[in-house]
Amino acid sequence: MSSVPSLSIDEMHQVDAWWRACNYLVAGQIYLQENPLLKRPLTPEDIKPRLLGHWGTSAGLGFIYAHLNRLIRHTGQDMIYIAGPGHGGPALVAAGYLEGTYTEIYPRVTRDEEGMRRLFRQFSTPGGIPSHASVTTPGSIHEGGELGYALSHGFGAVFDNPDLIAATVVGDGEAETGPAEGGWKGISFLNPVTDGAVLPILHLNGAKISGPTVQARKEPVELQELYEGHGYEVVWVEGSDLPWMHARFADALTYCYDRIKEIQAEARGGSWDGEMPAWPMIILRSPKGWTGPRIVDGNQVEGTWRAHQVPLAGVKTNAAHREQLEDWMRSYRIDELFGPDGTPTELVRANNPEGTKRMSASPYANGGVLSQELDLPDFHDYAVDVTPGTRATERLESTRKLGEYMRDIYTRNPTNFRLFCPDETNSNRLGAVFEVSDRTFMEPTDMLDVKLSNTGRVMEVLSEHNCHGWLDGYTLTGRHGMFATYEAFAMVSASMTMQQAKWLEGAYNLEWRAKVPSTNILLSSTCWRNDHNGFSHQSPELLSLVLNMRGTVSRIYLPPDANCLLDIADHCFKSRSYVNLIVQDKQPQPQWLSMPEAVEHCTHGYGIWDWAGTDGLGDTKPDIVIACAGDVVTMEAIAAAEILKVALPELKVRVVNVVDLMSLYRPKDHPHGMSVKDFSDTFTDDVDVIFAFHGYPGAIHQLVHGRPDADRFRARGFREQGTTTTPFDMVVRNKVDRYHLVMDAINNAHYRPEGSHELYQWCESQLVRHSEYIVENLQDMPEIRDWQLGDDASGAVTQFGGKQVAPRPGAGTVARRAGGKGTVAKAQAADTPAARGADVGDTGKQAQPGADAPSKKDADVKKGTDLKKDTGPKKK
Repeated sequence: MSSVPSLSIDEMHQVDAWWRACNYLVAGQIYLQENPLLKRPLTPEDIKPRLLGHWGTSAGLGFIYAHLNRLIRHTGQDMIYIAGPGHGGPALVAAGYLEGTYTEIYPRVTRDEEGMRRLFRQFSTPGGIPSHASVTTPGSIHEGGELGYALSHGFGAVFDNPDLIAATVVGDGEAETGPAEGGWKGISFLNPVTDGAVLPILHLNGAKISGPTVQARKEPVELQELYEGHGYEVVWVEGSDLPWMHARFADALTYCYDRIKEIQAEARGGSWDGEMPAWPMIILRSPKGWTGPRIVDGNQVEGTWRAHQVPLAGVKTNAAHREQLEDWMRSYRIDELFGPDGTPTELVRANNPEGTKRMSASPYANGGVLSQELDLPDFHDYAVDVTPGTRATERLESTRKLGEYMRDIYTRNPTNFRLFCPDETNSNRLGAVFEVSDRTFMEPTDMLDVKLSNTGRVMEVLSEHNCHGWLDGYTLTGRHGMFATYEAFAMVSASMTMQQAKWLEGAYNLEWRAKVPSTNILLSSTCWRNDHNGFSHQSPELLSLVLNMRGTVSRIYLPPDANCLLDIADHCFKSRSYVNLIVQDKQPQPQWLSMPEAVEHCTHGYGIWDWAGTDGLGDTKPDIVIACAGDVVTMEAIAAAEILKVALPELKVRVVNVVDLMSLYRPKDHPHGMSVKDFSDTFTDDVDVIFAFHGYPGAIHQLVHGRPDADRFRARGFREQGTTTTPFDMVVRNKVDRYHLVMDAINNAHYRPEGSHELYQWCESQLVRHSEYIVENLQDMPEIRDWQLGDDASGAVTQFGGKQVAPRPGAGTVARRAGGKGTVAKAQAADTPAARGADVGDTGKQAQPGADAPSKKDADVKKGTDLKKDTGPKKK
C-alpha cells in the first residue's frame, strides 16, 4: 500500500496554488521594485533599473518543491532540497518566504505587502541577495552558482544520516559538467542501513544560456540506458499539460519515496542480500521558462534558451513588454494567492509542512545546530619520542602517526567522522584506519579485494570532486571529516575549496547560521617528493589559493614533523567553520621536536629554534636569519645552518620555523598575524632573512608586505622547476637546497666573516658534484641521503676542519619567541591570542601580493665574484 494517497482535486488545487505563488514571487524578484501586488497598472518606476536573474529554471524548481512539500506533509519525512541548476535562487527564496521561514530569520521581510516589496527589492541589488541559493537562503547547503556539485553535496549530506532524504535537482546544463558526471556514482557508496537516501531529479528543460543541452536532445532510450548503467531505476515524467502534470509527478514522487523506504526497510530489517540496490531517480522533462511568456517580439521564448534569464528585457522603456509582463504576472491569479494585505492565502499555506519539517527550516540544512563534538583520543598518546640528543637522528613517515590517530577517531565516533580520499589512503600513509574500517563499496566484491565492503566507512573514490563534495555535504550537515589528497591534484577540486570558503565566509556574519565543523584538507605526496611521478605531480598551488581567502575562514599549517602534525590535526578537528589546509609529506623525514616542544611551537605558530642557530645566541641580534616553513625545506634550512655554524663559527645565525603560515601576516590582515613587537623580536627590523618556503616564493613577499623593510626577505621556494629526479635534486633545481641557502646567507648577512669566499666556492663545487653524482649513481650523495642533525654537516667539517656540531643538550624552549620565556598553555578548541591568534573580526583587508624578488643586497654570486675582493672584513 502506498504511503501517500493519490492526488485529490483539493490537494491538486493547493499544490498548484503554492506553485503559482512561487512563480509570481520569482517574477517579482526579477522585475519589480514597487507595486508588488499589482494594485495598479505597472509603470516604468515600478521596474528595477537593472534586470537580473534566471527565470528559465525557476518554474521547474518551484514545481518540484511544491510536490515535495505535499509528500512531507503526508509522511513527516526529513528532507533537504539541493538546487543544482545555476541561479535558481529566486525559487528557493520564494519557497522559504511562502513557508514563513524567511520572515522568521529576516523579520523585516514580513509576509505582507511591505514585506513582499522588500523581498523583491533585495534580489540581485546592492546590499541584497544574489541570484543563486546562497548561504543567505534558508534551507540551502548548496549554492548552485558553480555547476556540477549538487550530487556530491547530496550524498555527503546523507552519509551517516539514516533518516534524511536529499532531493537533489540536477539541471541538464549542469549535467554536462565533469563533476556532475562523476557525482552519479554516489550510490556505489551509499549504505541503505546506515545512510539516508538521495533522490536525484534530472530536470531536462531543453536548453542552457544560448542553445540546447546534450541530454535534452538525446533519445529517451539512451538516457534510460545511461542511468540504468549507473545503477538507478529511472522514472520519467514529461509534459507541460496542466493539471495532468501535477498528477503524473505526484505519482512518480510517491513511487520513488515508497521504493526508497522499501530498500531501507529490507536492509535494516536484516533481509538485505548485500547487493547494491537500484535506487530510484526521476527524469523530469518540462519546458524551460514554463508558464512564462511564450512569444516575445515574434520569437519563441518558452521552451527555448531565450527563457534562460530575463525573457522580457525591455519592460522599463518598452510599454508593450511592460504590458506583457503584467499579463504574465496576473496570469497566476494573484487574488487566489495573496490577500489584500499581501499575506499568503489559506489555499497556499495549506501546502506547507510544519515546523522543522519545512525544507527551508530543516536543521539538517543548518548543520551546526545538530553537530556534536568529536570524541577525540589524546593525541599525546601517539607522540614520537624525541629528545635533544636524538633530535633528527632518524626519519619517520609523519603521516603514519596521523593515520593511527584517525584510526582511533573512527573507533570512538562510529557515525560522526569519515576520511575522504581519492584511492590514496595507503599511499599517503594513513592506512591505519583500515585496522578498524574497510573502504566503502556497494558494488560486487571478490576474494581478491582487500579492506573493501558495504559496511566500510573509509571513502575512497578516484574523484577529487566527489571526495571534496562529500566532505562539504558531510560537514555542512554537522559531521566531521578530512579530505586527503596528493598535493598537485588538490587543484582538480580547487574551485570547490574556494566555493566552500566563500560559503563559510558568507555564513560568518549570519547569526542564524550555526558554526559547522571545519573543512580539513591534508595535502601529502607533495611537490618536493614526487621522485617517480615527475613534473605533473609537482604543484603547491592550492596553498596560494587558500592564502588569498579571508582571514575569517582561512588557515594554513605546515607542520615540520609528526608531533607537530598531531597537534595541528587535533586543533583542526576541534575547530569550526574554517578551511584548514595542512601540508605534510608522506615520505620519511627528520623528527625535530618532542611533543611538549611541538605543542608549544604550534600554539605560537612560529618560533626561534635556538638549538638550530648559533650556540648561545639567545636574544642577541643575529647577522642573518634563516627562516623556513614546510617539512622538506625545514631540513634544508637546518642543514644550511649547520654548515654555517661549522664553516663560519663567527657568523651569528638565527633559525626561525613557521608552522602557522598566517602568523606572518599583519594582525589587521589576518587574526593570526604576529604583532609588530613579536615580528620584530623574531625577524628583527633590519637583518636580512633567507626564507626557505614550501610553496611559491612570491607568497612570502605577500605575507610580509607592510612589515619593516620587507625587501630584506629573500624567499626561496617552488619555481616550477621539476622533473623525474632525486629528492635532493628537486630542491636544487628550485634553489632551496642547503648549498644555495648558505650562499644566500653569505650574500645577505650583515657581517661576512673570513672564509666566506671559500665556503661559497665549496657550495658551488658541491652542487656540481651533486649533478654529476645523481646521473652516474641514480641517487643522491651519501651525505645528503643519510644526513642527520649533528653529523658531518654535509661534508663541511671535513672540508673546513671545524668542530662537529651536535644538538645542544638540554635545550630549553624550542619554539620560543624572542624576548619571551616559558611555555604558553595550549588552547585546544578555539583560536585565542595564546593559541594561533585571536579571531578579532574581519577587517576586509588582505595583504598585497609581492614580487618574488631578491633582497636589496645581491642575488646569486656567480663563481664568488663579489667575494674575491673580500679578504675578510673586520667583525662588527
